Amino acid sequence: VQLVESGGGLVQPGESLKLSCAASALTFSTYAMNWYRRAPGKEREWVAIINSRGGSTNYADSVKGRFTISRDNAKNTVYLQMNSLKPEDTAVYYCNAVNDRTGLRYWGQGTQVTVSS
Repeated sequence: VQLVESGGGLVQPGESLKLSCAASALTFSTYAMNWYRRAPGKEREWVAIINSRGGSTNYADSVKGRFTISRDNAKNTVYLQMNSLKPEDTAVYYCNAVNDRTGLRYWGQGTQVTVSS
């Protein structure tokens, strides 16, 4: 199983980025997908979740109204659209897959997002 994040980079405050996480070697439609992040010197923080069929989402209060999680099960990919970025959003962002039936988890390697003027 492989989860590969992409789309990170350096942006200024107020700008947007869209992260992608492409999954392979798993039945993607049977996994809920999460985004987490880890800022320098801080604990890993859960950011957002989308259920396996894409019909339900939830967000951390810190990103609610600014970030949108979505998925395309035909492309085995989950996305995180991040708008109105703030310096405090600076972190390595990780995608995480959780199997609906077994709870088995997989992690990607992360992609760096830096918000700075």
